[in-house]
Amino acid sequence: MSTNSFDVAIIGGGPAGLSASTTLARSRRSVVVIDAGSPRNAPAEGAHNVLGHEGIGPLELLERGRAEAQAYGVQIRTGEVVDAARSDDGRFSLTLADGTVIDARRILLASGLVDELPDVPGVADLWGSTVLHCPYCHGWEVRGQRIGILATSPMSVHQTLMFRQLSDDVTFLAHDVELGADEAEQFSALDIRVVDGPVDHLDSVDGALRAVVLSDGSEVELDAVVVAPRFVVRSALFTRLGGTLADHPMGGQYVATGLMGMTDLPGVWAAGNVADLAATVAVSMGAGVSAGAAINADLIAEDTRAAVDARRTRVDA
Repeated sequence: MSTNSFDVAIIGGGPAGLSASTTLARSRRSVVVIDAGSPRNAPAEGAHNVLGHEGIGPLELLERGRAEAQAYGVQIRTGEVVDAARSDDGRFSLTLADGTVIDARRILLASGLVDELPDVPGVADLWGSTVLHCPYCHGWEVRGQRIGILATSPMSVHQTLMFRQLSDDVTFLAHDVELGADEAEQFSALDIRVVDGPVDHLDSVDGALRAVVLSDGSEVELDAVVVAPRFVVRSALFTRLGGTLADHPMGGQYVATGLMGMTDLPGVWAAGNVADLAATVAVSMGAGVSAGAAINADLIAEDTRAAVDARRTRVDA
């Protein structure tokens, strides 16, 4: 077998991809993980709700995961897949940016997504520290503090209600979202302050948020700001192979999957944020394990059919 020929090629070396690779390798499948080296949660100080690893640094978690996968024989290659094709016999040919061509019987897309942040100066600089979006990922770290919600989408109202659970001092920065009567009544009942007018920028001191500055120059002093990013999945490979993205109820698009990560494309599975925009680290890990098990089962069925056909040929001869 060629050193560039594998049972399974996994695109993306995050929690989903690495979990799937270990699952497959423990079933003695040859696996390569192709990782571009741009994890979504790299700016975060810690990953939370990860059983046994609470608060672990995201990059440390991936380093441990790579070591575990490699211990079972998984090959991990740094690179970007720039082209992909499926041959008549069902195998896949993946071309990397450096010209390397990898052959695989099955593909798992675990390439994740990119957070497109609101175009407000200061947001990107503080992203992952005092600018956040998920109460389950980082809410505990700002509990009881002065939290502002930078309203840029309908999701901002839902975020406000969730973060109100974590603090008595929550401010809804209306920016470019207009509250309905029912929402305004809810906020009033929960003592959530509403500040009208667009936000001009976020002001920080020593890398930490100091205040939100409105377009009229007035300031709202806060300890943390919550934003609603636009989730953009890394889907170029899926569409190149002929797949069509599905619209997501949260906005944006994603790779729709069926049972255990199977997509509509034969031989292609997906796991993690590319298939579930709301998946946390732990959810992505579980999805990777499930997809890995499903891919292995599919390969077992194919191998068994081939063995039966070969036996029949020998008997008939």
